[in-house]
Amino acid sequence: MNVRRRFAAPLGLAVAALAACVSVPPRRIEPSPENTAPAVIAPPAAPDTVPDAIPRVEPRARSGNPPFYDVFGKRYYVLSSSVGYWERGVASWYGPGFHKVRTSTGEAYDMYAMTAAHKTLPLPAYVRVTNLQNGRSVVVRVNDRGPFVGNRIIDLSYTAAAKLDMLRNGTAMVEVRTIDPAAPVPAEPVLAASVAPPTPAASAALFVQAGAFSDPANARRMAEKLRDGSYGTVFVRDDQIAGRRMYRVRIGPVRDVAEFDRVVAALEQAGISDAHLALD
Repeated sequence: MNVRRRFAAPLGLAVAALAACVSVPPRRIEPSPENTAPAVIAPPAAPDTVPDAIPRVEPRARSGNPPFYDVFGKRYYVLSSSVGYWERGVASWYGPGFHKVRTSTGEAYDMYAMTAAHKTLPLPAYVRVTNLQNGRSVVVRVNDRGPFVGNRIIDLSYTAAAKLDMLRNGTAMVEVRTIDPAAPVPAEPVLAASVAPPTPAASAALFVQAGAFSDPANARRMAEKLRDGSYGTVFVRDDQIAGRRMYRVRIGPVRDVAEFDRVVAALEQAGISDAHLALD
């Protein structure tokens, strides 16, 4: 399922309008409305037999890496390095409608390769994507920009999505961790978040984190406010991280992407725009 297809025309217009004043990464030529029917393309092999991408040191791509770019009125800043980056959220995938169309690096998109699109990682980059709902994990090469729909954090190729068992639903809650090909031992990822990332497990509970505070009174106030809504179970988790006490306001557990989307949308309506996926 390709969630971006319906926005093909606006995205093309946005890129064209900004090309004169902002360095915009080259975008795929989106399929026109009359050509959006999935093409019949026979896969070269069963997805599970396709090996993961093998991380290797590569130069920064000449296209697709401006300092920043704008899409749908939002500005995205491309990271100077991929080292130490990780995030959790919802993954989507894109397939037949984009097969063989140019990616942001200028390469042809191959829906049967182990690749992905990301909004801010430098291109190319290598990441490990773990499906937090079943524990499956793959390594992909990021060579494209997107996704620009909703709260999706990464767009996977057809084969990568198949190996994560997310084709039927079209989305999955995932963890994305970069891999540094130059490191003799993979560097421990560090995110500008309130907690070091635990190892994902298929049985781990998933939550929406609405906020994190060093002052417990602030956490309690947010939790009390949210308990008046229809968000679900709201609680404050007390953790000690790097010698600091942190109080995190969480909602859940959430069962699937649909519930996660519902809670995040409701929080945005309440003025909380930085809610994200959290792993217990």
